[in-house]
Amino acid sequence: MKRRILKAGAVIATLGIGMTMLAGCTASGEDDPSKPTKITMLVLGDKPTNGRLEAMLKKLNANLKKQANATLDLFYVEWADWQTQYNVQLLSGDDKVDLITTATDWLFGWENAEKGAFLPLSEDMLKANAPKTWAQVEKSGDWDLTKLDGKIQFIPEDDYTQYTNHGFFYRGDWAKEAGFADGTITTFEDFTKYFQWIKKNKPEAYPWDVASTGGNDAVLTGYLQGHTDQMPLQGVSAGNYAPFTTSESDPGEVTSWYMEGDELEQAAELAKEWNKLGVWREDALNYDGDTREEFYSGLSGTDQHHTQTFIGQIWNNMTTKQPGSEPKMFYWGQENGNLYKDIKTHGAMAVSANSKHPEKALQVYDLIRNDKADYDLLNFGIEGTDYVMKDGKLGYPEGYDASKDSLGSNFWAGRRDEFEPAKVTDDPDRDKIYGALDKVARDYPYSTLIIDKSSIDPTLAAMGAVLSEYIPQLNYGKFDDPAKAIKEMRQKLKDAGYEDVRASLQKDVDAWAKDHPLK
Repeated sequence: MKRRILKAGAVIATLGIGMTMLAGCTASGEDDPSKPTKITMLVLGDKPTNGRLEAMLKKLNANLKKQANATLDLFYVEWADWQTQYNVQLLSGDDKVDLITTATDWLFGWENAEKGAFLPLSEDMLKANAPKTWAQVEKSGDWDLTKLDGKIQFIPEDDYTQYTNHGFFYRGDWAKEAGFADGTITTFEDFTKYFQWIKKNKPEAYPWDVASTGGNDAVLTGYLQGHTDQMPLQGVSAGNYAPFTTSESDPGEVTSWYMEGDELEQAAELAKEWNKLGVWREDALNYDGDTREEFYSGLSGTDQHHTQTFIGQIWNNMTTKQPGSEPKMFYWGQENGNLYKDIKTHGAMAVSANSKHPEKALQVYDLIRNDKADYDLLNFGIEGTDYVMKDGKLGYPEGYDASKDSLGSNFWAGRRDEFEPAKVTDDPDRDKIYGALDKVARDYPYSTLIIDKSSIDPTLAAMGAVLSEYIPQLNYGKFDDPAKAIKEMRQKLKDAGYEDVRASLQKDVDAWAKDHPLK
């Protein structure tokens, strides 16, 4: 595949990493061949404290010592301020991390590759140290998805089925009582009726108990996705927000659903109505409690996250902890089919540019991705303790509580469908859900686009400051006059340089499209 690479101005020198050091990283010599080499993998998530992770690693490392004379340890970037902490860690020059979980749509994969955080991987290096991974990705034809200036920057998680599109989780039993046939809600606005019923009939519960970290743009995004044909342009964030969009009707034009059209005002008016109704806590902007546990406890009628969460966690927990609740999911964009498939670099694994043992790191990765025994340990834990097999399905021991007993290894950068058994806790309609999404979802057209952010990062930061001032308050209905607030926000975004950034992005898209005609 012919590709046009759009380079950023950031270079290795900005990180204080010399070319000599990078060259040294590719040397294969280990400190002491008689001792196992410790390989550390960076993962996202809160490190578990129940001891299960350590017990699993003990068994896994016994295998890895025999297979590769190596051990594996996990370094956690926890969810509190994760974006800042993740990027700081990658650019710190720390040589104690070898493998890095990354992604191009949410973990700044291209940006960090351009800044020299990852070690470029040659074909020979991959074939020698990760032969099974090389062969699988090569057969799938996906290496081109990972190249910057013709060099492989990371390994895609391209052999795993998932949907991470967001939406509302809600109770089908309460929806039935609220007057919805079969307990199924089919439009975003219909949640008003559901919320009203909860407010009247379940006074102990919030219609939607939501924390400040649980989606401070969820109302706006959910509404916009179902009422426009726009989708965010991935990899272009302004603070915590993705303001730039393209559309199905004109995929080559860069625009913004925050800046154009009346739909944002409509969404904000709906949020104002929900706030007045008391859908969420008065202090939702600052609340940091565990609202999912409130959902499981019957003290919230709604939660929000993505399809994978619903299939693998919500359905089982609600049917177990709230028998008869009939949990359902309304995905955003359901009204108009505005849905895109996950890109194959939604999860990816890179080797740190500072790793002292890059070859050994690849050897370990090849094992945890392709050796079933190693894969099962890392992903599921110890059989009989962390999980049990029942009639070919993966289940859990009696008394197991996912909120307390989960393994928490968070290996999101090398999963394989062939090693993923059906789970007894999965929604039994999992395949039906996937099939329905497959019929609607489109391929994201810009999966190989690399944005030149060298001149626009400061402006994006300034835009992020403006958005953080307005979007959460619009989302939770806190403005008495949403139209006035949106007008002010749009002017401040223009003053911050919105048009300059949009023009720069348009230039990148136009250049990319010369080699990638858009339908």
